[in-house]
Amino acid sequence: MGDMSVREKIQDMINELTEALGDAEKHDSGNNAAGTRIRKVMQTCKGLAQEVRVKVQGDKNSR
Repeated sequence: MGDMSVREKIQDMINELTEALGDAEKHDSGNNAAGTRIRKVMQTCKGLAQEVRVKVQGDKNSR
C-alpha cells in the first residue's frame, strides 16, 4: 500500500467504513461478533490514516 496516492488511501478508508455500516447496525442490536469486526476495520483505518499523515508530511517537506 505504500505506493498508493493520498486520494486512493482516503478512498480505501471510506470504502472500509461504508462496508462496516452493516456491522455497526448489528452491533447496535447487541451482536458482539459485529463489534469485533468493527474494531478490525477501525484498526485498518487507523493504519491508513497514519500512512496518509506520513505521506502528506513527506510531500510537504520535499516541495
